[in-house]
Amino acid sequence: MDIRVLKYFLTIAREESMTGAAKFLHVTQPTLSKQIKELEEELGKQLFIRTNYKVKLTDEGMLLRKRAEDILEMVEKTKTEFLTMDDITGGDVYIGGAETDAFKIFSQAASDLQTDYPNMCYHLFSGNSHDVMERLDRGLDDFGIVVDPVDLSKYDYLTLPNKDTWGVIMRKDSPLAAKESIQAADLLDVPIIMSRQASEQSLQKNEFAEWFGKYFEELNIVATFSLSFNPIIMAREGFGYVISFDNMINTMPENNLTFRPLEPKLESGLHIVWKKYQVFSPAAELFLNTIRAKFEA
Repeated sequence: MDIRVLKYFLTIAREESMTGAAKFLHVTQPTLSKQIKELEEELGKQLFIRTNYKVKLTDEGMLLRKRAEDILEMVEKTKTEFLTMDDITGGDVYIGGAETDAFKIFSQAASDLQTDYPNMCYHLFSGNSHDVMERLDRGLDDFGIVVDPVDLSKYDYLTLPNKDTWGVIMRKDSPLAAKESIQAADLLDVPIIMSRQASEQSLQKNEFAEWFGKYFEELNIVATFSLSFNPIIMAREGFGYVISFDNMINTMPENNLTFRPLEPKLESGLHIVWKKYQVFSPAAELFLNTIRAKFEA
């Protein structure tokens, strides 16, 4: 499978047109069609459904698009690592993180290195713990911050001393805002916007499900999310109550929102993780050593 042909394939998928892709790639349409036909023969699957006006991906084509994007991203990452291997002033570091205030430890490490290593560049990915660990497994990121509960058996990690506290984000004029803390029974008659990770944890019958107990099945969950910015906007507009971590609304401008912790208190541990036996680029190795030094200080 040729890297160049994968780039052709992704361009066609984006343009939804053989003609448009050929123009963008500066190749003839017959040449492009021949390359895709050979790719389909190699894989033994049809990748596009062709019509008079445009082409659409088949189910197999959608799978290849995801794989091709990962492959090309890894190719570019590998090329960059080798090109910067002898550059002691720079390099690239790839970081994935669940949305948490603890991400500041990465920011602090980057700031510490900025003066002596001005050419270092950081590529950030945000997602829930599952997304972060999947990218680590595929070699797309060097490090990640994940939130308990997670299986750390495949990873080396540093456990952060601080924890994230679960609670409810709501409008300041909401009835529940008058309470100092929120109990499970308080949430039965209101629309809930819940972190997808929290929802999945509840279905798996672990610590989050234990906190809600019998009430979980009675919750009126109107939306789930992976990242908190847009759900917080929904809360601001009065759509529902967001179950998320503290410190999330601190990143927003004045928004008429407030946070109330769950009672009894529910916290989740945080870990900086990377794959076991990972071979780091010089930049990633330097970054890890800087973080470790912070833990030892």
